[in-house]
Amino acid sequence: MIEKNNMSIIIVYNEFNALSRYSTESASEKAVEQTAQDVLSALTDLGYMSFLFPLRDNIGKFMHWLQDAKPDLIINLCEGFKGIPQLEPNVAAVYELLGIVYTGNNSKVLGICQDKYMTKTILNSYGLPTPRCLLINSTDQIAEMEFPVIVKPNNEDGSLGVGINAVIFNKEELRERVERIINNYEQPALVEEYIAGREFNIAIYDTFEPIALPASEIDFSGMPDGTPNICSYEAKWYEDSVLFIGSPPICPARVDHYLMEKLQQTALEAFQVLGCRDYARVDFRVADDGTIFILEVNPNPDISRSAGYARALAAAGIDYQDFWQNIIEKTLRRKQQ
Repeated sequence: MIEKNNMSIIIVYNEFNALSRYSTESASEKAVEQTAQDVLSALTDLGYMSFLFPLRDNIGKFMHWLQDAKPDLIINLCEGFKGIPQLEPNVAAVYELLGIVYTGNNSKVLGICQDKYMTKTILNSYGLPTPRCLLINSTDQIAEMEFPVIVKPNNEDGSLGVGINAVIFNKEELRERVERIINNYEQPALVEEYIAGREFNIAIYDTFEPIALPASEIDFSGMPDGTPNICSYEAKWYEDSVLFIGSPPICPARVDHYLMEKLQQTALEAFQVLGCRDYARVDFRVADDGTIFILEVNPNPDISRSAGYARALAAAGIDYQDFWQNIIEKTLRRKQQ
């Protein structure tokens, strides 16, 4: 193992791009810088010499810089490139091409999980439950279906493109919503069965073997009347919003042992089926009859001190600095393989 004071660690994150076509939904992108600061503070307290690198527009210069700097490892916090979330896997692929080990999930997993429909197809093939859904590239493909449904961009995360009007109750609304998603986000729309019920997420922590942390529940009891109980972009990112205030997380969730165990086991299976490593978060809906559905798998979730992943670590009695120490050690073991 390399001594801490001889180790070079670079924390790479995507710098906010005000010219991005997602500039009206920029809160999630701006939050990445705070995550980088939190990680830098944790690594400094652990005694590591680590440095922030905000990734901007020139990937060629970045590659040359990495070749010259020769870091021992990279803390990968990039969630896109040039303001384009779909390029998140490409950044990880750069590290792989240069032979530099990095934290978090590999480029293949990042690419698969960014495609919600593909992820659901894979999970279903292993017998893991997801809501029924259709991938629609054109309004001409809209078929008869049972309502309500929820419509979202197929290739986004962080609830991008999911507003309070994402839950649809008739075919005319569906056509309008699908057309808006395709035009505004330049990608297919995912039309998914809307599962009324409770929403949970399970954080997975993987050092020597993956473990499921205590479940977190989104408490929708404070949502305004007439508002769908969903984790919309506004509810997730705008702290002064009535939707944010009305949907606080509860971690650990107040559930019986059976449901906690079922959520954790299903999350672990999804993590392993998709080939995830280091850490991830699996989001669920639980219907009124107790049926569990996987909504999505987030392979590199927000890991700032104020985010849900850190809350789950705390609920499990795992210190934030210890989390990073163990992830760094695991990443360095990959270097020796």
